[in-house]
Parts: sequence; C-alpha cells; structure tokens
Amino acid sequence: MKKIVITCGLIAGAIVSTLMCISILVVDEHKDYNTSMVIGYASMILAFSMIFVGIKNFRDKHNGGTVTFGKAFLIGLYIALIASTIYVITWALEYKYVFPDFMEKYSAHMIKEVKASGASEAQMAEKLKQMDSYREMYKSPLFFTLMTYAEILPVGIIVSLIAALILRRKNKTATTA
Repeated sequence: MKKIVITCGLIAGAIVSTLMCISILVVDEHKDYNTSMVIGYASMILAFSMIFVGIKNFRDKHNGGTVTFGKAFLIGLYIALIASTIYVITWALEYKYVFPDFMEKYSAHMIKEVKASGASEAQMAEKLKQMDSYREMYKSPLFFTLMTYAEILPVGIIVSLIAALILRRKNKTATTA
C-alpha cells in the first residue's frame, strides 16, 4: 500500500503543481484570475484522478479484489495529503521567488472588480480593509500554509470519499457495494 500511495501521491503532486505554475503564468501575463481559477480546480480534479488509480490498483492487484470503504478512503486521503503538500511547497517557492507581489496584484484585482460592480464607497472601503487584512495574514507562514492547504485538500478529501464509495468491494463476486 505504501508504494502505491507514495507513487500516486507524487504523480498527483507533480500534475497539480505543474498546472498551478502554468495557471499563475496566465494570471501574470493576462491578468485573468477567473481562467486561472478554472485551470487550478480542473488540475486538482485531474491530479486527484490518481486517487482512483491508487485505490483500484490496491484493490485489484494487492488485496485480492476487495477493499473496505475505510481502507479505500485512507489510501485516497494519503494520496491527497502527499499531492497537497507538494502543491503547498510549490506555491511557497513560487510565491517567494517568482511572484512575491502576488497578493498586491490580487488585492488590486479584487478591488477593481468590486469597483466595476458598482459598489458603494462603504462597500469599497470594506473590501479594501478585507484585502489589507488578507495581505497581512498572508505574511504569516502558518496562515500562508493553512490557506494554501485549504485551496486543495478539501477537493482531495471529496474525491477520496467518492472514490472509496465507488471502488469499495467486500468480496470478489460483488461488483458494487
């Protein structure tokens, strides 16, 4: 199980990190945060397909064709944790060395969007205060790490739950449980 989890986790981490780097380049070049977000979440789903691969591989090749929901979920969760950790590390390095002004640019973009929506001065002031707060909190390594995990890990947990439900099998003759 360990080899499957590590292999699938590393592959998933490489996929999501590579595509995250591409999506951040889209933002930097085209100032298109919406497309970047779509690319980001699509890459997470693509990367987390390795959860299905890992659970199915464990079930069919290493566990006699059976796997409980709990065991399948744990395999998926471990794969998601490895991939998420690679994602967090990649973003930390990219943020520090490639895009250290990302939060300033993102804050300016969010304020511009609020202004374009016809927000009142009070709403603008509130958004500015909120973005200033986020920029300050993002300077904390703990907050940075937690926020970055919060972007990806919930998607991995959901995919792990779905994969565990789909792939669980109590005995060889059962096709679904």
